[in-house]
Amino acid sequence: MTAQEINEGLKSLGYPVAYSHFAEGNVPTPPYITYYFPGTDNFSADGIVYVPIDELDIELYSIEKDLEAEKKIADWLTQNGLFYEKLEYYIESEKMIQVIFETEI
Repeated sequence: MTAQEINEGLKSLGYPVAYSHFAEGNVPTPPYITYYFPGTDNFSADGIVYVPIDELDIELYSIEKDLEAEKKIADWLTQNGLFYEKLEYYIESEKMIQVIFETEI
């Protein structure tokens, strides 16, 4: 799956989407989604990268717990054959909930 396919797929869920972050002054009203590639978890063989594996974090930001948005993201990941782990945090300074879906592509 390419970065463009990820971007298009996440946009198809009906929420504003940005890579990494929205530009200052252009942050939409929550809920919204950001995604980024924080690193790799490559598989090696004979001292080289045999299978490149990119880590992908998809972050959902909302004012209140948004089970519908979380389900849409989880369903999209599952439909695309991507195993994920989910973390949740409350960002006190922003008064928002952040739900992170961690996967690899």
